[in-house]
Amino acid sequence: MTTTRKMRLGLSVANQGYHYAAWRLPGSPADNGLSLEHHLDCARIAEAGKLDFLFFADQAAVRNTDDPRIRRDMEQGHLKLEPTLLCAALAAATEHVGFVMTASTSYLEPYSLARRLASIDHISNGRAAWNLVTSTSVDEAQNFGRQGPESSQQRHERAAEFLAVMRGLWDSWDDDAFLRDKASGQYFDRSKFHFLEHDGANFKVRGPLDTARPPQGCLPVVTAGTSANSQDFAAEHADLLYSAQPTLPLAQEYYAAVKQRLAARGRDPDSLRVMTGIMPVVGRTEEEAQQKFRQAQDLLDPRVAHGMLLINHFPDLSHLPLDAPVPSVAMTGHHDTPGRDASFTLTMMERAQRERMTVRELFAAVSAGFWHLGVIGTPRSIADTMEQWFTQGAADGFIIQPPWLPDGGRDFVELVVPELQRRGLFRTEYEGLTLRENLGLPWVPSRHATPTAA
Repeated sequence: MTTTRKMRLGLSVANQGYHYAAWRLPGSPADNGLSLEHHLDCARIAEAGKLDFLFFADQAAVRNTDDPRIRRDMEQGHLKLEPTLLCAALAAATEHVGFVMTASTSYLEPYSLARRLASIDHISNGRAAWNLVTSTSVDEAQNFGRQGPESSQQRHERAAEFLAVMRGLWDSWDDDAFLRDKASGQYFDRSKFHFLEHDGANFKVRGPLDTARPPQGCLPVVTAGTSANSQDFAAEHADLLYSAQPTLPLAQEYYAAVKQRLAARGRDPDSLRVMTGIMPVVGRTEEEAQQKFRQAQDLLDPRVAHGMLLINHFPDLSHLPLDAPVPSVAMTGHHDTPGRDASFTLTMMERAQRERMTVRELFAAVSAGFWHLGVIGTPRSIADTMEQWFTQGAADGFIIQPPWLPDGGRDFVELVVPELQRRGLFRTEYEGLTLRENLGLPWVPSRHATPTAA
């Protein structure tokens, strides 16, 4: 089949991968989280597959270390590189792939972040994007002198003002402000230089920014979340929305709700790309895919698996034998943000009862894909699922969450991407030079630009 609408694809790089035992796999260096070469390998894989971007999640904390039931000392992922510094290095070794960097509006200041992200956009020639988060973790709050996160309403109000300041600072200089005329001695046009003079509820920022307007003008903004505040914020401000939905009906419901919010604000529904997380375990045959998953699952220590359940709202089942049936018990509330995750956990517990799962089988079901889409199969079957979601109103694209890296990312690029290309669902070459161009997002002119006559 052929289609003019193309999927957007990103690769989420989370140290050794999304499976809790990924770091224990043979051939997986246990220190990959701190390795520049590892991240360069992932970037090269993504660029070879013509993927839009690499995505770097981040929290400035090691979480859940106070609960002895959660064996953080046996897990991967606690040591990581700060994403903006990492992406500046990766940008110098790549040409096309973009970089989505996570930074919190709750604990940073807009001026310092605006100059940092603008600098990376210049270093990468227009391939930077910002994953805007408001931070819900108690552990992170305590690292910044707070007892806990503020309310959702307060965090999103601060985020909206933070973003407004960022965009204002990026417009400090007109695109053609710098004359650099050696003959006259004039470096810039004073009339094309602007003070921001922002004085708001949370920030007072004079400006201007001490770097030129970013090559993309305004960096693409990525957000996530299922709460009403999160969806409203995305509909108002975001270019990409990172969706986490485990089933097609839930994804379709979420997709429709977000697109309706866009229309209510006068935005074109296609101006926001909804990209859902997918964890693919790829094999050339179904048995090969299942064997890869079993290999990792066999390395998942039960103590780690019980902690994995606890941080996702499941009841404490550690007193049960692994082959005991999952009991029908009341849910706990152990999590920072119970709304979305608790509902998904309840759905999984209902499934465990329906399918009469053992505790061991519940570990596998959660490891294979819990609050995101998990698929184990051949390139063709995985592409079938992705095509169904893409064509049936559930996603505009996908953020690939490899269970292990770099091999899981390489499997997807070498096996699934060609199948998507064969179906006309994904590009065979990059369309533009900047991330905004490759995502199909329009140029954003400066607020100070003179409107051109129609």
